[in-house]
Amino acid sequence: MTVTLEKSVRDFVSAPHQLFIDGDRVDSVLGRTFATPDPATGETLAWVAEAGTEDVDLAVRAARRAFTGPWSRMTPAQRGHVIWRIGDLILEHAERLAQLETLDNGKALAVARAADIPAAAALFHYMAGWATKIEGSTIPLSVPGAGFHAYTLREPVGVVGQIIPWNFPLLMAAWKVAPALATGNVVVLKPAEQTPLSALYLAELIAEAGAPDGVVNVIPGYGEIAGAALAAHEDVDKVAFTGSTEVGKMIVQAAAGNLKKLTLELGGKSPNVVFDDADLTVAIPAAASAIFFNHGQCCSAGSRLYVQESRFDEVVDGVADIARHIRVGPGMEPGTEMGPLISDEQLRRVTGYLESGRAEGAETRAGGRRCGDRGYFLEPTVLTGTRRDMKVVREEIFGPVLVASPFSELDEIAAEANDTPYGLAAGVWTRDLAKAQALAGKIRAGTVWINCYNVFDPALPFGGYKQSGWGREMGHAVLDAYTEVKSVCVQL
Repeated sequence: MTVTLEKSVRDFVSAPHQLFIDGDRVDSVLGRTFATPDPATGETLAWVAEAGTEDVDLAVRAARRAFTGPWSRMTPAQRGHVIWRIGDLILEHAERLAQLETLDNGKALAVARAADIPAAAALFHYMAGWATKIEGSTIPLSVPGAGFHAYTLREPVGVVGQIIPWNFPLLMAAWKVAPALATGNVVVLKPAEQTPLSALYLAELIAEAGAPDGVVNVIPGYGEIAGAALAAHEDVDKVAFTGSTEVGKMIVQAAAGNLKKLTLELGGKSPNVVFDDADLTVAIPAAASAIFFNHGQCCSAGSRLYVQESRFDEVVDGVADIARHIRVGPGMEPGTEMGPLISDEQLRRVTGYLESGRAEGAETRAGGRRCGDRGYFLEPTVLTGTRRDMKVVREEIFGPVLVASPFSELDEIAAEANDTPYGLAAGVWTRDLAKAQALAGKIRAGTVWINCYNVFDPALPFGGYKQSGWGREMGHAVLDAYTEVKSVCVQL
């Protein structure tokens, strides 16, 4: 038995899905469309207009007109009101958005209701407050001679191209759009081709909130066409991207033409470290959640579990038991805890890693198999007997696959935790806070959670070291990514 879809959701899904440019829904210039599938069935959910290079150019031009026109003439308080209203509208449409997200992404409806939608609204509400607080500073100069009055201004970058992934479609749109608007920028947003629907719905809410035409444009399409054109466009001042490290490197190359500003939130292979003095009644379920939340399709997923030797079997057995009892099914079915992977391509990618791990000697302690032959379902999986050089240990799988290894002491695990090209997140579990702080200081990662995991807040910056990206999302830190600093010097 599945949840009954709201009529408004059925109507939205079945309607034509056009691009959203300059405040209007428009067909693509070439009239192309693409299918977005239902991951629970593999069947087409909706047909969506496919943006090409010409559409990207139209969206950028519309954004530029809005930037130099009505948006720049609004006061910070007026912009803040619009942004706050977007958050309110997300909450007013929460059930519709949750159902839409579940249909398009596959995640459990309970998760979309409890996490994705409220968090997206909270991000807009938080960023609305910053609109009136973008400040410069006065600078005392030591230049000899006549007096000077020197100060700085923080100004918006301009037209921002934003490319978001499919794992948290609405939330990632909020992470990108809200700070851009708070700092006075305008946006051309390209959602992932697998999950374009909630971004198109959001565009309607942004218009309803009072954003002038062209301030936010949404152009669904393929990364190699629309995404590449957006990253390379000469009139785009900045690109903000969340996705794989491989694509992030391609965006760096594409952005070189006009040296546009970049922020990149990329991949991860995050270590989750459990010491022998940890409270295992908390650490075991948290370790399972760290990897299996959102089907393991999280950049910060705790995909490498390290447990001190004396407690290794106890922890791994506990996590494996949780994995075996996770209810896997369509996201719209009540009681579902884990939905399908996003696509057939992703299912083949993840099962390919499982085959590689087994071929190299890994032992499957739980899961490891596809569920059924309809949709893209995979059992939550726990692997042991792994080595540092295995692909399943070194590469980001982006699925519900945990590799677990024992360790003996702190310096050893610090070195192993850092033995990765990534540096996005990490977890540390111990009752000894001095030990926890010591390891947190040694781990090269943008976020370290101590006795918790996957704690996010709009005020808490998030981003990575090394090949996990450039810059930070959320918090005060994100303002730097969307503003330019201008120095003004006046001789008195």
